[in-house]
Amino acid sequence: MNSQKILKTIQDNGTFLLSTHVNPDADGLSSELALALYLKSLGKKVHVINADKPLGMYSFLPRKHLLEEFRFARIPYDAAIILDCGDLDRIGSVQSILSEEKILINIDHHITNDFFGDINLVDAKASSTAEVLFNLFMEAKFKLTKELAVLLYIGIMTDTGCFRYDNTTAHTHAVISQLMQFKFSVSQWYKKIYENVPFHDFELFNKVVRHFAVTHEGRVASLVLHKNILRGFSEEFDLKDKIFTFLRAIIGIEVIIIFTESKQKETRVNFRSQGAVDVAKLASRYKGGGHKKASGCLLAGSVEQSQQRIFSDLEKILK
Repeated sequence: MNSQKILKTIQDNGTFLLSTHVNPDADGLSSELALALYLKSLGKKVHVINADKPLGMYSFLPRKHLLEEFRFARIPYDAAIILDCGDLDRIGSVQSILSEEKILINIDHHITNDFFGDINLVDAKASSTAEVLFNLFMEAKFKLTKELAVLLYIGIMTDTGCFRYDNTTAHTHAVISQLMQFKFSVSQWYKKIYENVPFHDFELFNKVVRHFAVTHEGRVASLVLHKNILRGFSEEFDLKDKIFTFLRAIIGIEVIIIFTESKQKETRVNFRSQGAVDVAKLASRYKGGGHKKASGCLLAGSVEQSQQRIFSDLEKILK
């Protein structure tokens, strides 16, 4: 029903503002670019604006030039479509250019989504927002292009951990089967994302990752990232993703946590769960969210204070 409302809204309006979350990942970026291509094919005018510039590692994305630089200025539009965000705060400073008088559409797949839109298309069973969009395009009987198929593939591949995570379903594989009919090279896109590490980053990663700690009787692995460390890596290197991949291989680890020093007395916390622990619930205690096995939040306080709070919560959860 909501899919039809969105398609009707698209049909009835001419100019759209698209945005995704701060520090955009491949699913968020690919989804908004794919939707932009769809809207443009219908003769619509589109503004794709994010609070943060994408990392240099995403410079290869098709139609990346459609991403406009964010400015604190009102942009005329008829409807805003927010992609891959569990709540509106996730778009950061882009909120300042939204108008309460305009239609707000929310397209997402996070289980913690708070349905902030006037129209909400939220499918928590979908692997990714890219998969939700594919379903929407099929309902619209839209004929995909190779470029659009590649964008959807990238969004799904990255959000499923190359189809290794539990959010990979039979439907996900069915979608991928249809996308691959466009005969693009999956190995080419895999290499661009995962096998494109500068030697300097590899050296620095080896120095950083050795400082991880194991607590809670061997069930929790964590690592602290300070600002001075982060500045040493290039934009082509997805440090957190590499850390999670490395630590999840340790036998017995159920939860992996990265504590990142953000602003003064503010700490960003990213969670990954290997088992029964629902890290979405844990993150929601601190106004964060995400998925049962992949979530995050922002805590007021130093890294040490944040560790004490999170570790105390985990002590109770793991009993």
